This record gives sequence, C-alpha cells and structure tokens, in this order.
Amino acid sequence: MRKWRLLLAAILLEATATLSLRVALDHAAWFAVVAIGYTASFAALTFALRQGMALGAAYGIWAASGVALTALASRILFKEPLTKVMSLGIGLIVAGVLAIELGAAH
Repeated sequence: MRKWRLLLAAILLEATATLSLRVALDHAAWFAVVAIGYTASFAALTFALRQGMALGAAYGIWAASGVALTALASRILFKEPLTKVMSLGIGLIVAGVLAIELGAAH
C-alpha cells in the first residue's frame, strides 16, 4: 500500500510542477516550485519502485495520470480548453490505468 501512496505523491508533485511552469512564465520565483516539484516527484517515484512496484506499471500510471490531471487542472486554473477529444483521451487514460492495475494484480 505504501508504494501506491508514493506513486500518488509522485503524480501530484509532477502535476504541481508542470502547472507551476505556467505561473513561472510571469513570476520567475515560481521556477523554484517547478524544480522542487520535479525533483520530489522523481524521488517519490524512485521510492515507489524501491517498495517493489513494477517499473512499467509505475511509469505508465505516473506519466498518464500526470497528463490527465494537468489537463483537468489547467482547465480549472487557467481556463484552458478541454475539448471532447481531450475528454475522450482522459477517459482512455483512466481505462488504461485500470487495465494496468488489473493486469499487475494477476
């Protein structure tokens, strides 16, 4: 269970760092949040792997979930578009994460 919490932390840290990039374009001090967020995200991902999580599952879930979360948060925070095609893609990401989880359980 700890490995899943670490992976969740890695996802949230990566999404925070990526969203902070947008703010850092106008406020350079936010680049510190970007650097710390990405570094902490990779550290959390590394710790999840050390807890026994499979690399393929961890990386796939981390990357895909980060993309989906960033797209959703960008819509809320920055009023960026979220088209039907993008929404379909997020749905496919969710389905893919579930498939990876179910496949890893067997």
